[in-house]
Amino acid sequence: MDFLMSGLAACGACVFTNPLEVVKTRMQLQGELKAPGTYQRHYRNVFHAFITIGKVDGLAALQKGLAPALIYQFLMNGIRLGTYGLAEARGYLHTAEGTHSPARSAAAGAMAGVMGAYLGSPIYMVKTHLQAQAASEIAVGHQYKHQGMFQALTEIGQKHGLVGLWRGALGGLPRVIIGSSTQLCTFSSTKDLLSQWEIFPPQSWKLALVAAMVSGIAVVLAMAPFDVACTRLYNQPTNAQGKNQVPKSSATSCSASVPLLGTKDVGIMKCQTGHQLFKFTQAPGWSPILLGTQS
Repeated sequence: MDFLMSGLAACGACVFTNPLEVVKTRMQLQGELKAPGTYQRHYRNVFHAFITIGKVDGLAALQKGLAPALIYQFLMNGIRLGTYGLAEARGYLHTAEGTHSPARSAAAGAMAGVMGAYLGSPIYMVKTHLQAQAASEIAVGHQYKHQGMFQALTEIGQKHGLVGLWRGALGGLPRVIIGSSTQLCTFSSTKDLLSQWEIFPPQSWKLALVAAMVSGIAVVLAMAPFDVACTRLYNQPTNAQGKNQVPKSSATSCSASVPLLGTKDVGIMKCQTGHQLFKFTQAPGWSPILLGTQS
């Protein structure tokens, strides 16, 4: 039941946060592998991006990739939060003295995140492709011509097989390991601290909400560079063999070098504001699932 409720809560939040994800994806792809000042900035900031996409692509474009986003959120967070919730309920995240262990929480969060993210990687890749699609005058990054999620998965599978469907999965794992471990560890630690201070009544929804907000800030600061690299890896054009057409094409080297090569001054923290808004608005969606967990 924890897995089902975790997935459904994440899907509920995704409906409202998907426009932010569209904006984030396009701002992260803007200026890819180009030095500052050598490319046209179609999206100056988060709010300008919303207006630009709405005017040029239409308001419906702000919900591009919603179907794969919902499936990914259900799969990824159903596994991630469900597994973490079970570990917490069974006391695996506490020391012998009964106190909360940040190290165990971080390890459990990382492991749970890796499982969910790797299984959902093909869906996340297609989601990125669809959200990057734009009219030529505001297009950024490589433009795939997918007509929808199922068509995209079928085409990629037929051309490149399972390897093609899981392209970029390993390169995206650092993002999930850092993000999931930071988010869940910070959430549990903050919730435990607030409970000790008795700021809110025991089992109050406010306790989980505040903890989720704090963890949202922490995860954005920790995950932003890896998120930029992950987005660009998934959206790279491929050759006939299904491999990324990018210098130093291994996932490890791309993860480290692509954001830095893209925009030397701000590339590594590209669209941090949009990412923060995304995490802030998404936090209440999954926090009720952890309301009943002991901290």
